[in-house]
Amino acid sequence: MTDHRILLRRLRETINGVVLGKASVVQNALTAVVAGGHILLEDVPGVGKTTLAQTIADALGCSFRRIQFTSDLLPSDILGVNVFVTDSATFEFRPGPIFANVVLADEINRTTPKTQSSLLEAMNEGQVSIDNQTRALPAPFVVIATQNPQDFHGTYPLPESQLDRFMVRLRMGYPSAAVERDILKNRRRKSRPAVQPALTQADLIAVQAAVDEVRVDDLIIEYILGIVGQTRHAPQLELGASTRGALALQRAAQARALLDERTFVLPDDVKALAVPVLAHRVQVAGITDSMRSHSDAEQLIAQLVTQVPVPI
Repeated sequence: MTDHRILLRRLRETINGVVLGKASVVQNALTAVVAGGHILLEDVPGVGKTTLAQTIADALGCSFRRIQFTSDLLPSDILGVNVFVTDSATFEFRPGPIFANVVLADEINRTTPKTQSSLLEAMNEGQVSIDNQTRALPAPFVVIATQNPQDFHGTYPLPESQLDRFMVRLRMGYPSAAVERDILKNRRRKSRPAVQPALTQADLIAVQAAVDEVRVDDLIIEYILGIVGQTRHAPQLELGASTRGALALQRAAQARALLDERTFVLPDDVKALAVPVLAHRVQVAGITDSMRSHSDAEQLIAQLVTQVPVPI
């Protein structure tokens, strides 16, 4: 446990040293990473989404690939392709950028549903199937996807099945005036500051395994089920959270407890993560505008959480 505490403390400090003024966003992003989940960053351009993804990859000491999603991107551009080699008269597999520990899917909603769906197996199973052959992805494996919620021209909204694969949906938000002033004063250079790895791939795998050992009391499980159940019966919602959502909330709460150097989950862990874990898994009734729906969903989840008795 001591080693995990030191590693996670160092990891958080390293990322906060680059991504300034966003401690809560970093905390939730690391919660997803430690839990073995994937992250959807939804915000306007230029607020640090790509910087956060790259810094996480650097701090983890993991391989990193960035995929710019466009309307003409094909599944093979992501997964890879078998190429016929004339000399040997055999097919040779050329892996795509998905074969990395941390994959940044930049502007994921700008590609077609067919290409979006190529990520489903990778995000859920940690493997891809190409020409009837299954290939395992490197471990650990994390997808960090970004999308702009205000620019809908030439975009393809993510379907519920795709959204459900992301453990959390986060918003960076604009920096405070003080932080933005520091950025303008100190970031005259164009390149990002060098980030030294805070841990290794093996360390991260060990930390992710340690999440399983974080105790979840039966009362906490009932609390999670109560919150998820509220989403399924609320008249304002036409689609409630799935069982995968309940499992994600429990796993994320365990990871948050580990980050906070505890061996057990508290109700506060569940409350803090209910919105980022569940809001993108529900659908508000009667609203077709994606941005408004997401905002209303976050408010509704926060309200529903207050209606569930907190276990003592």
